[in-house]
Amino acid sequence: MRRTRVLTAALALAAGLLTGGPPAALAAEAPKAAVAADTYSWHNARIDGGGFVPGIVFNRAEQNLAYARTDIGGAYRWQQSTRTWTPLLDHVGWDDWGHTGVVSLASDPVDPDRVYAAVGTYTNSWDPTNGAVLRSADRGATWQQTGLPFKLGGNMPGRGMGERLAVDPHDNDVLYLGAPSGKGLWRSTDAGVTWSQVTAFPNPGNYAQDPTDTSGYGSDNQGITWVTFDESTGSGGSATKTIYVGVADKENAVYRSTDAGASWQRIAGQPTGYLAHKGVLDAENGYLYLAYSDTGGPYDGGKGRLYRYATATGTWTDISPAAEADTYYGFSGLTVDRQHPGTVMATAYSSWWPDTQIFRSTDSGGAWTQAWSYTSYPNRENRYTMDVSSSPWLTWGANPTPPEQTPKLGWMTESLEIDPFDSDRMMYGTGATVYGTENLTDWDSGGKFAITPMVRGLEETAVNDLAAPPSGAPLLSALGDIGGFRHTSLTEVPSMMFTSPNFTSSTSLDYAETNPNTVVRVGNLDSGPHIAFSTDNGANWFGGTDPSGVSGGGTVAAGANGNRFVWSPAGTGVQYTTGFGTSWQASSGIPAGAVVESDRVDPLTFYGFKSGKFYVSSDGGATFTASAATGLPSGDSVRFKALPGGAGDIWLAGGASDGAYGLWHSTDGGASFTKLSNVEQADTVGFGKAAPGASYQTLFTSAKIGGVRGIFRSTDQGATWTRVNDDAHQWGWTGAAITGDPRVYGRVYVATNGRGVVYGDTSGTGTDPGTDPEPGPTGACSVTYTITNQWSGGFQADVRLTNTGPAAWNGWALNWSFPGGQKVSQMWNAEHSASGAAVTVKNVGWNGTVAAGSSVGFGFTGEWSGSNAKPAAFTMGGKNCAVG
Repeated sequence: MRRTRVLTAALALAAGLLTGGPPAALAAEAPKAAVAADTYSWHNARIDGGGFVPGIVFNRAEQNLAYARTDIGGAYRWQQSTRTWTPLLDHVGWDDWGHTGVVSLASDPVDPDRVYAAVGTYTNSWDPTNGAVLRSADRGATWQQTGLPFKLGGNMPGRGMGERLAVDPHDNDVLYLGAPSGKGLWRSTDAGVTWSQVTAFPNPGNYAQDPTDTSGYGSDNQGITWVTFDESTGSGGSATKTIYVGVADKENAVYRSTDAGASWQRIAGQPTGYLAHKGVLDAENGYLYLAYSDTGGPYDGGKGRLYRYATATGTWTDISPAAEADTYYGFSGLTVDRQHPGTVMATAYSSWWPDTQIFRSTDSGGAWTQAWSYTSYPNRENRYTMDVSSSPWLTWGANPTPPEQTPKLGWMTESLEIDPFDSDRMMYGTGATVYGTENLTDWDSGGKFAITPMVRGLEETAVNDLAAPPSGAPLLSALGDIGGFRHTSLTEVPSMMFTSPNFTSSTSLDYAETNPNTVVRVGNLDSGPHIAFSTDNGANWFGGTDPSGVSGGGTVAAGANGNRFVWSPAGTGVQYTTGFGTSWQASSGIPAGAVVESDRVDPLTFYGFKSGKFYVSSDGGATFTASAATGLPSGDSVRFKALPGGAGDIWLAGGASDGAYGLWHSTDGGASFTKLSNVEQADTVGFGKAAPGASYQTLFTSAKIGGVRGIFRSTDQGATWTRVNDDAHQWGWTGAAITGDPRVYGRVYVATNGRGVVYGDTSGTGTDPGTDPEPGPTGACSVTYTITNQWSGGFQADVRLTNTGPAAWNGWALNWSFPGGQKVSQMWNAEHSASGAAVTVKNVGWNGTVAAGSSVGFGFTGEWSGSNAKPAAFTMGGKNCAVG
C-alpha cells in the first residue's frame, strides 16, 4: 500500500464522519412508539483485519494476556485458547461513536483483571464529544467511564506514538495520561475514577503535523505522547519514584520526575530535531531506549534515530542501525525482550518502499541485524518466511518487481511487542493487520522465523455500502481503504479484495435486480478509472471509462436488467450510459452530487436525491424531473432504496436534528412521500426476505424508535418495529448502509465505521453460519465437473450437483480428491475445506435445500502444476455420485 493511499483513505473516513455522522444535538422528543425486541446472534463477515493497529499491549504479570487498540474500531483482548481477538467496545453507542477510537491502552501489571482505555476519535469538531477513560475490572467484559474535559484523538495524526496511558507498577491506583491539544499531563490516584492535571509538568507540547490546516485535523498539538515508569525505583504499595514522559516537541522531547511526579525536569543532553515516538525502559540494565522520527506519523517520516539513555550516568548513545544520511524513514515500533533485556527490536515504520524494515539487537543496541537486506540490488534476502494463506488478500493481488515483494512485511508498523513471557513470540501491527511469529529467536541462530497473520477476530474495516443479491454470493461490500469483497461464505476470509481496478476506497456499489451477475462499483483511486463492472456477480472485474472531470467515486445505480447505469461521481455532474461505461452522457434536470438509485423493476427508471428534492428519470437516466414531494430532509445526509419486486415503491431515510429527520415511504415512484410517525430518526434502510406468512419484504433500519437508538426490523411495512440489537451490540456509528438477506429471513447486514460488516440472525430461524450444517444426504446424486478456463498455474471450474433421489435435501456436503495436487483458491456459492488432496464442499445458507430432480451449482478458481486432470469420483455421505 502506498503512503498516499493510506492517507487518502484516512482523510476520507474522517470526512465521511463529518458529513454523514450522527448529529451532535438531539431533536425534541416525540411520542415514543412501542418497540418489541428479539434475540439475535451477531458475527462478523470475516475479513480479518483491514485497518491500522497502532498499539499492542502485553500484561507483564500474567502470561498470554494481551490487548490491541485500533484507531477507529475499538479495542480487543487476545484469546490464547482460540488464538483469536475478542472485541471489547461493541457497547459504544450512536451518541458516543467517537469512543470507538482508542488512543491508548493500559493493562494493570499488579491486578491483571484491570484494564484501561483512553478513547475519543478526533480532537477537532468532527467528533462532538469529549474523550473519556474507560476502566474495567474484568478484562474488558464490562466498563465504567470517566469523562474528560478535553477531546482525545484515536484517529488523529501521531496516534501510533505511545502508550499515553500508563499504570504505576507499584501503586496501581496511580495512572498517568498524556493529553493532546496543549492539555498537558493528567493523573489519577483512585484507579481511573477521577483525574486532575499535573500542573507541575512544564511542557504540553508544540508539534502539529500541519499548522496551516484550518479543519483542525493536522493543526492540533500532538501533546504528551508516552509515559514510562522505572520499576526499579519503587516498591509494592508506594508510588514509583522515577517516571519518564515523551512530549511532541522536537527540542524538548523527554522529561523525567524522580519524586513520583511532584516535579519534572527536561533530561539534559537529549537529541533534538526529532520526536520521540516511543520510550521503553530496560530497568534491569538501566537503559531507556527511544525511537525517534522527524514527524509524528503514522504515514510520514523521512529521517529517524534510535538512542539509548543510561539512567544511572545520564549518558546518551546513538545506537541507530543506519547512518542518518541513509535513513528515509522514522523509527517507532520499539520493544525489549523481558526474558533477555539486552535484546531490543525496532521498526522503520514509515519505510513504504520497497517494504518496512525490522531491526534486532542482542547487545543493547551495540550491533544490529535486519529482517531483510540486499544481496545485489534489486535482489534481497529475507531472514523470515511469510504465510498469509489465512488472509490471502494481504498480497493485494500484486505482482511487483524486485526489490518489492508480496506479501510485504507491512507498513505503518508503529506497534511491535515481544511477549514478556516468551522470547519466541512477537506481534506487530500494520496498516492492515496484526502479524506475528512464534519462533523469533531463530533469527539469532541464522534460521528463518515464520510470520503469519495473528488477526482473526479483529475486524477493522469501515463500510460504505452493502449489497445482498438474490442469487450468487450472499454479500458484496464497498469498504474504505481496502476496496471491498465478495463473500461467498460469511465465515471464511475471501481470497482477494475487488481488483482490476483496486480502488483505495469503494464508495458505492449496485447489482442489476433481475440479472444479479451484473454488478457495478465506484470508488477512489490515485490514477485510473473510478468505476468498474462485473458480469459474474463480482467474481471478476474490468474498469470502465471515466467521463471528464471525475475526481472520486460518488454513488452509482444499475438498471434493473443491467443494460443501463447512472453514476453521480465526485467532481462532475450525474452521468448515464448504456452498456458498460465506454462512453457517458450528462443527465439533465438533476444537480451534481445527487445520490442515485434505480427502480428494481423498471429498467428505465432511476431516482435521485439532493438538498431536499427527489428526482425521477423514466428514460434510463437521460433526463430527470424534480418530484413535487415536500417535507423531505433539507440536507444531504439521506439514503434511500427502491423495493425489489415493487415498481415505484421507495423508502427514504435521513435528515438532521435541526430539521426533518426520519423514515419516509413512497408507493407512487417518488411523486409523494409519507413520513412514518413512529420513527423519530432513521439513517439507513434496507430489505430482506419476508417473514413467514408475510407478502411484503422485511424492512431494516439504523434508527431511533421509541426513544432508543438501535437496529430495527419491521415485517409489516413499518407499522410496528422490533429492535434486533441490544446495548452490548451497538458498534458506534451505523449510519452508512444496511441490508437484509433476500434468502434468509431475519438476517441483517450492518455497516460499521471500523468494526467491519456485522451480521445478525434471529434466534430460531436461519442458520448460524459459524456452525457446520446438519449432515447432508447420502448418495442419490450426480455431478458434472467442468474446467471453464485454464492458464499457467491456475484454472477455473464449475460444478453442478443434482439430486437424483426421491426426497429433497436439507443441506448437502460433496467430497472429492484432486488427482494432481490441485488446490482451491476461491469458491463461490459454497463453502469448502481441504486436507491435502481431499476437498469437502458444503452448501451456504441459501442453497442447502435441493428438491428431488433439481440441481445446485458452484464454482471456484484453483492452482495446478504438472497436470490438471478432473477428479475421478465424487461422494456424499460415503456413497458415490454418478459423474456426468
